[in-house]
Amino acid sequence: MAKSYRVGTGTRAVNRVFTVMTRFGIGKGYRYLLTVRGRKSGEPRSTPVDVMASDGRRWLVAAYGVTNWVHNTRAAGQVTISRGGRSEHLRTVELGPAESVPVLRQYLREVPVTRAYFDVTQDSADAEFAAESVLHPVFQLLPSA
Repeated sequence: MAKSYRVGTGTRAVNRVFTVMTRFGIGKGYRYLLTVRGRKSGEPRSTPVDVMASDGRRWLVAAYGVTNWVHNTRAAGQVTISRGGRSEHLRTVELGPAESVPVLRQYLREVPVTRAYFDVTQDSADAEFAAESVLHPVFQLLPSA
C-alpha cells in the first residue's frame, strides 16, 4: 500500500528549503518551482516540483497524488516553471492513462525518494502503471500559444 502524503510542519520546512535552492538553481536539474493561479483565490501559488524530460518533451508528475497544485493546474491550463532565475510560461495538457505509462516509469527510475507513494515498481505491468496514473496525474508542458 502506498504511503499517503501529509502536509505538516516538516513538509513545509522541506518545501521552503527546496524552494530557495531551486530559485538559485541548486540541486537536482529536474527540480523546478511551479507557480499556478489558485482556482479559488486567483492568487499565484508556488511549490517545488519535478519535471521529467525526454526527446525534447517535458512533463509534470504528481508524485504525491492529486494535491492542490494538480487541481489548480487542471483549472488554469497553464503554469510557470522557474529555476535559477529563469522562468517559462507554459500550457499544460493532462495525459491519459496509456500516455502516462512511460513518463511514470521514468519518474520512478529518476526520482527514487518518492517511490513509497506509488503502488507500482519498475517491474509492474503497463496496465498497473496506467491504473496508477489516476492517482498520479501527468501533465505535458507545451509552449504558450
